[in-house]
Amino acid sequence: MFIAKVISPVVSTAKVDAYKGRKIFLVQRLNLDRTMADEDTVAIDFVDAGVGDIVLVSQEGGAARKILGDPQAPIRSFIVGIVDDWDLIEE
Repeated sequence: MFIAKVISPVVSTAKVDAYKGRKIFLVQRLNLDRTMADEDTVAIDFVDAGVGDIVLVSQEGGAARKILGDPQAPIRSFIVGIVDDWDLIEE
């Protein structure tokens, strides 16, 4: 899992059935110091996120397929939470 910022929606008029009725977003990974990393990915939204939100992204496609009830769904990254805040604890 990683923390990311929702950058923009991805619009698709033709999509597989597993994506129908779901929002798709381009997200950019955040470093732990809250700066933007140089890594973008496309993620399916499961929590009603929006552009500008800080989100928690899972890259466990098997879990997404179980949630959808479709063992063949082509999903790798999906948004599982909206992040309000986080702190780093140095040990």
